[in-house]
Amino acid sequence: MTRRYELDWIRIHAFLLLVLYHVGMYYVTWDWHIKSPFASDTIEPLMLASSPWRLSLLFLVSGVAAAHLLGKQGAGFAGARSRRLLIPLLFGMLVIVPPQSYFEVVEKLPGGFHDGYLAFWTRYLGGDDSFCREGDCLDLPTWNHLWFVAYLWCYCMLMAVLAAVIPTRMKASLLRGAAALCSGTRLLWMPVILLGLARIILFGIFGSTHGLFGDWYNHAQYGLVFAIGVLLAHDASVWSRLEAARWPMLLLAAASYAGLVVYFSTASDDPPSALRMGMRLVWAAFQWAAIAAIVGWAQRWRAHDSAARRYLTEAVFPVYILHQTLIILLAEAMRPLGAPPIVEGPLLAVATLALCFGLFEIIRRIGVLRPLFGLQTRATSPRPANVAQVQPG
Repeated sequence: MTRRYELDWIRIHAFLLLVLYHVGMYYVTWDWHIKSPFASDTIEPLMLASSPWRLSLLFLVSGVAAAHLLGKQGAGFAGARSRRLLIPLLFGMLVIVPPQSYFEVVEKLPGGFHDGYLAFWTRYLGGDDSFCREGDCLDLPTWNHLWFVAYLWCYCMLMAVLAAVIPTRMKASLLRGAAALCSGTRLLWMPVILLGLARIILFGIFGSTHGLFGDWYNHAQYGLVFAIGVLLAHDASVWSRLEAARWPMLLLAAASYAGLVVYFSTASDDPPSALRMGMRLVWAAFQWAAIAAIVGWAQRWRAHDSAARRYLTEAVFPVYILHQTLIILLAEAMRPLGAPPIVEGPLLAVATLALCFGLFEIIRRIGVLRPLFGLQTRATSPRPANVAQVQPG
């Protein structure tokens, strides 16, 4: 098998969209670490256009990547994944994330926080649980936006354990059964049913916490799409089926999105239970239809390699690690200017991306920094161009 370049491009665009989404979080009314003085619901319908599917898409691509890596690395898979994911996660929690929590405390703590960053960082590292507002306390230290890395590591380890303990013959039978479930049109509607059931049954009970333990709704949806990615990696025919269905899935995604916008714009705070449950199924339809449409349309990039793809494939993980902290630092620096969001927002996005890529240029050249941001050490031999492997998320 040749490398699936389209999945690299999907991953690149998904992470860049995540940067723009987190810039948007500064300006909407939804809970986030800091808020613009001009925060409103103006762009919330635009934010809703990617909320249901952007992270699920990344987990799907990561599932494909993990399947190829497991086949290539075998018994070394767990150690390689741990080095590639846990080192950036721990470094991020100790160094990259703390400024986010600091400014959250400065902005939201009753009376503010006036002891300075170093004093806060000491308390952060010590697991201080006294930063509370109305009974809601920060859990420190934290991973904030790096929760994705923690969840991905857990799913990779679970896959490695299952691959090690399940007999080869049974694994072959399971893969055949899973392929049958995803054959034909079932690939288009079965995930909608499963994602819909997860949202209907679990979301109202557990919500979405990103805290790993007890976050059962997120595990149900992200674990499912990660598993689907693993299965897609073993079925060469599925990619052409998704390409053939790209128009119907795009139309379903557009219709579902329109329904969600109308619902969230007009529904009362306590809508009828049947309507609420129905819209959770619509959410799932939008979630999977958008993913299937994106993957289907991206098949046109499957043989499209370039220097830009190679550069961005390496850059995107360090950019992801850095971006949210830089958004918050830049937003705090721009706040005294009082610029309206229509001016400040694009400047904030451009400045964030410029700083992210500028720092990446430094990181990629310094050997000791590379593993801290999920990059392979320079001693690693370059992979042949035809290796069937997608860069991990």
